[in-house]
Amino acid sequence: MEKEFPISATDPTGKRLHVSKEPHPLIGKQHLIDIHHPMVDPIAAMRMKKGKIVSAEEAIELIRDDDTIVTAGFVGAGFAEELAIALKERFLKTGRPRNLTLTYPAGQGDGKTKGLNHLALEGLVGRIICGHTGLTPGLGSLVNEDKILAYNVPMGAVTQLYRDIAAGKPGNLTHVGLGTFIDPREDGGKLNELTKSTGEDLIQLMTVDGQDYLLYKSFPIHVAFLRGTTADPDGNITMEKESMVLDALSMAQAARNSGGVVIVQVERLADRGTLNAREVIIPGILVDCVVVAKPENHWQTFGEPYSAAFSCEHRVPMQGVPPLPLDGRKIIARRAAFELKPNSIVNLGIGMPEGVSRVANEERILEYCTLTAESGIIGGLPMGGLDFGAGINVDALITENYQFDFYDGGGLDIAFLGMAETDAEGNVNVSRFGPRFTGPGGFIDISQNAKTVCFLGMFTAGDLNLFVDEGRLRIDHEGRQKKFVRQVEQKTFSGTYAAAHRQRVLYITERCVFSLCDEGLELIEIAPGIDLESQILALMDFKPIMRQPPKLMDERIFRFGRMGIKEDLLTIPLEERFTYNAADNTFFINLENYYIKSSEDVQRMRQIVDDALAFQDKKVHTIANYDNFNVSPHLVDEYVEMVKHAAGFYESVTRYTTSTFLRMKLGDELERRGVAPHIYESRDEARRALHDR
Repeated sequence: MEKEFPISATDPTGKRLHVSKEPHPLIGKQHLIDIHHPMVDPIAAMRMKKGKIVSAEEAIELIRDDDTIVTAGFVGAGFAEELAIALKERFLKTGRPRNLTLTYPAGQGDGKTKGLNHLALEGLVGRIICGHTGLTPGLGSLVNEDKILAYNVPMGAVTQLYRDIAAGKPGNLTHVGLGTFIDPREDGGKLNELTKSTGEDLIQLMTVDGQDYLLYKSFPIHVAFLRGTTADPDGNITMEKESMVLDALSMAQAARNSGGVVIVQVERLADRGTLNAREVIIPGILVDCVVVAKPENHWQTFGEPYSAAFSCEHRVPMQGVPPLPLDGRKIIARRAAFELKPNSIVNLGIGMPEGVSRVANEERILEYCTLTAESGIIGGLPMGGLDFGAGINVDALITENYQFDFYDGGGLDIAFLGMAETDAEGNVNVSRFGPRFTGPGGFIDISQNAKTVCFLGMFTAGDLNLFVDEGRLRIDHEGRQKKFVRQVEQKTFSGTYAAAHRQRVLYITERCVFSLCDEGLELIEIAPGIDLESQILALMDFKPIMRQPPKLMDERIFRFGRMGIKEDLLTIPLEERFTYNAADNTFFINLENYYIKSSEDVQRMRQIVDDALAFQDKKVHTIANYDNFNVSPHLVDEYVEMVKHAAGFYESVTRYTTSTFLRMKLGDELERRGVAPHIYESRDEARRALHDR
């Protein structure tokens, strides 16, 4: 395919010029045209519609000194490795471009040499505005040595900001980040002394209707480094073999509407008109250059060259996922799994929280909740390590910014996140440790907005050695480093903010569990086999609140084999099965999947009904759900007598079950004792019958 590509030039003042390839229609010779970055005048652009496919080196020529580059990627997924390598090589060869600003939401690297580690060169980068730096130690060194300006921004806030930049808005106004080191009243997200002394303020505190918010200010984006699977000559981009779609569209729009250039790395080309329009993620009108990458620079993730499961092309048998070894990490994941509830929507952070999904799969409860990751996956099993952000057997893939919209609005029932160090106020630090910067990633967005958040981490760090012994925990060698400190080094999570907003917060370790209360951290559970004084209190820099002696953690956590928590998960506590609605004077009884096995169960049920209805000044209307209900044969008489007692509080009652056998059996027993059965097949029939009476 013949390429048409602009030849760049500069005038003596350094202004970017375009050298036309064709004679001017009026003056008949080549000429220089002053253009708006990044490309060409409208007439040349029309000719170039067939020539968007270029080499990486040609595309990189469009980048100027002081440009701001946005890069897509999640660890390694969606990252344009070919473009990053080409930019590095050009800088090493020519010393240009210089003083670039890099902005990106998630960590993009392997912790060694890949991803944005290619660009960790003094002189090439002058500033970073990002969500995570832990996977790019080279950039972290430049930050720590005060050689570049550096800002952390919560991952969700910055993904939404790109959308706001595309829309021409002044910034992203949100509550996310309040009370943390992102808050301008703390550090304003500034990571080093150079930024604090000379850097502009990118985050502004604002008050709207008496409530505090943070404004993450917009800035122009000059270049976008994006990635897809297939491109046509017009620049239309599909992502059928990518493991996630990320925010490529918003980034492309932000660059285009900032007057910038959009460069997309792909693995293959298609003829014009052959791509399915529904599969095009980035339309060609936004794309300036398409670069076909070498296979070694286009892995699906940094851990996997290609997996059809990651790109949702097929599902894999979950039974093939091996169980985790019973070590400290699994003990923590097991205790965390007890917090899962049916139909809950869950987020799992990177690192130790990844084990919760493995435990849930091992216990056969994964199907009863929906796991998500901030990369945009919904359902299935999220991956970890260098595959983090990808998933197998997922139900849906959406963009990062829409995922964070859902998170920020309270869509998460529970989140499991890491915990590096914690203090008496319940603050958590996961973002800075001495000279090492990692950044919050999506931690702040998620931890501030989930209805329940569980922080997971070992009680001490450094050479900790432990083992389980018949349902008890034994510490063979204690860790060197305390993790429950007087004051965290950086406040990535604010305990005070969470307590003020009545958020449920747990801190789960291998040997004990804390909860957040108004006064700070409260010790509520201790592992069997652990000594409270010597193995907990003596290893903390503060004394936790203890309103009562901590109860023992479930001993099943400390035994080999499955814990068998599926029944616990699916069993609704008896007290929660009886609800009185005063507005319409209706008493709801939910006995679905309940099995009465003992006389004590019957007596507890009788007591609950008495407590709820004995002091009402009028009789109530009652609807009872008997779906999949069962009662031991020797308890039928006692149970029916209890029902007859409860009927004394009822003005009217209807019952329903889809079981024909139970309708006949229970109906006969009630009728034999003078109680009108009124048992229907569905809830709607029961409701209609109740209202008709």
